[in-house]
Amino acid sequence: MPVIELRKDNFDATIKDNAIVILDFWAPWCGPCKQFAPTYDEISNKFKNVVFAKINTEEEQELAGKFQIRSIPTLMIFREQIAIFSKPGAMARADLERVINKAQDLDMEIVHKEIAKQQNG
Repeated sequence: MPVIELRKDNFDATIKDNAIVILDFWAPWCGPCKQFAPTYDEISNKFKNVVFAKINTEEEQELAGKFQIRSIPTLMIFREQIAIFSKPGAMARADLERVINKAQDLDMEIVHKEIAKQQNG
């Protein structure tokens, strides 16, 4: 699946309408972002049931601020509209694949119960 560009106007729908979304917060001037881009693109073709998206922090400062992005690239994974992973810095191909596999294998019923428990104090 090709990597999509996320903006403020399509962010919520993308997160809501897809089971797993991986976000790459980046900027055009960022050297590590440019080096990581081919790996991210390559991995996006391997995982057909995962949406891979990029957010240009220069153009989407409001989204970058919402997620308190302080370093780029930063990767985030949403599953069932819940942020389950966030890590600044580019990742090696094998590490990224491992994280995606773990995200797919995560028992979301346990996650939802834990969130409910925290919200109910």
